[in-house]
Amino acid sequence: MSGEVVIIGAGHNGLVCGTYLAKKGLKVTILEAAGTVGGAAVTDEFHPGFRNSAASYTVSLLNPTVIKDLELERHGLKVVLRKIDNFLPGVDGKYLLGGREGLTRAELVRHHPEDGPAYDRYLAELDTVVPLIKKWLLRAPPGPGGGAGGLPSLLSLGRDVVGMSTDEIRILHDYATKSEGDILDRHFTGDLAKALFGFDGIVGNFASPYSAGTAYVLLHHLFGEAAGVAGAWGHAIGGMGAISQAMAKAAREAGVDIVLNSPVDEVIVEKGRAAGVISGGKAWRSDTVIANVNPRLLFEKLVPSGAVSVQAEGHFKRWACESATFRMNVALDRLPSFTVLPGRGDHLTAGIIMAPSLAYMDTAYLQARTDGWAHDPIIEMLIPSTLDDSLAPKGKHVASLFCQHFRYDLGVGRSWDDEREAAADAVIATVERHAPGFAKSILGRQIHSPLDLERRFGLIGGDIFHGKMGLDQLFSARPMIGSADYRMPLKGLYLCGSGAHPGGGVTGAPGHNAAQAVLADRRWWRRKAS
Repeated sequence: MSGEVVIIGAGHNGLVCGTYLAKKGLKVTILEAAGTVGGAAVTDEFHPGFRNSAASYTVSLLNPTVIKDLELERHGLKVVLRKIDNFLPGVDGKYLLGGREGLTRAELVRHHPEDGPAYDRYLAELDTVVPLIKKWLLRAPPGPGGGAGGLPSLLSLGRDVVGMSTDEIRILHDYATKSEGDILDRHFTGDLAKALFGFDGIVGNFASPYSAGTAYVLLHHLFGEAAGVAGAWGHAIGGMGAISQAMAKAAREAGVDIVLNSPVDEVIVEKGRAAGVISGGKAWRSDTVIANVNPRLLFEKLVPSGAVSVQAEGHFKRWACESATFRMNVALDRLPSFTVLPGRGDHLTAGIIMAPSLAYMDTAYLQARTDGWAHDPIIEMLIPSTLDDSLAPKGKHVASLFCQHFRYDLGVGRSWDDEREAAADAVIATVERHAPGFAKSILGRQIHSPLDLERRFGLIGGDIFHGKMGLDQLFSARPMIGSADYRMPLKGLYLCGSGAHPGGGVTGAPGHNAAQAVLADRRWWRRKAS
């Protein structure tokens, strides 16, 4: 069997990449190991009558250009905004809300009047750095050794930086290198204020809020929008699987052939270049192979040994993968009631962050380092059925629990198969402390430990971002210096997943950018051939 392009994996980035290429007239085949599209962006019925997103769980980072180009709304995607963006239950009866139309600032001032002006200064700093990041979401970073072909990216980066004042460059440097704790302590007085912003720096990131580089991870979660509102968070009606299904419809309409239940066993390498893949004993021949998998999985399991340099093999063997994420869904017979803000209300549509201070987050990190997982974990709970009544029977609800820090490797003699339920109980007990009665309201639960995330979704080390978002694995070093332009160190092989720039999250950006690299190379080849 043959095709112009074969893509490994029908996760959202693979679908995006394939659609862009098919729209340009290429014949595209996507081979997917699972029985459905979407990778980690899928919706499960995890308890009779109860449905929810299985792994990824909220909408903000999905790039508006991708939404527009793939006409996802025409293909059925509908995103609704949370009525309040965030709700942080604290201690001693305190709580903090975050949201639009001045809500966040008013809440900060309610606790500490000086945090209002501090918030203004903080936003001014973000306005310096976030637009620069946004400019590079749909562009390949510059890299050394690229010759004349890399000059446009290098010159573009130079133009972006030239004209910035010395103060602005200092701010950029701080956010690129420092910890979020350093920056938030510099601005804010209140613990809840720091926790509100600090959660974004450790979500999906096994780190203390005082670890260098967490300031950048914080920024990574700020460049999005939902339902056309910048910085807002939303819910896809039908769960995250609705995004993948809309993308699959767009892909098939463009002519993409999506083949399910077809795991790829090997990348075919002939005469020093990728020449297709083997799946189920069949050869799918192609001069272009695009991988939507973790780069470590790609080079350890799929690319034959010796096909790339010893240095490249060693690099990907050492590719760090650990987001220390534990993911649960629970079916509820009633809504939770929080001690600090009891009863129903718009705060139950929010991202409910149970981690009242940076110190609490730091302790959770230290617990996981010493004991494998945090017995007082960091939790963001969403109750999407407050916005989408298709997810649960009338009067019932579903909640997602996205939890830090739970290490993939528990140490010698320990296994997630043995500790999964105990860890889930610790998560429930944490929620129970804030919302008494929560445990008794649970009708059923779905648990994904880091090992489960690897087994089911191919997330090596349970890493939801296809590789840690550390300073050594970002921008021009993602996934490797010299290969940040989506072209892997094997001719004809490209990377379109979250292990490529700009990194993790349901963005569609790596898929978009990898497609542009493939199209650019084909234009160059045609010019050379003529």
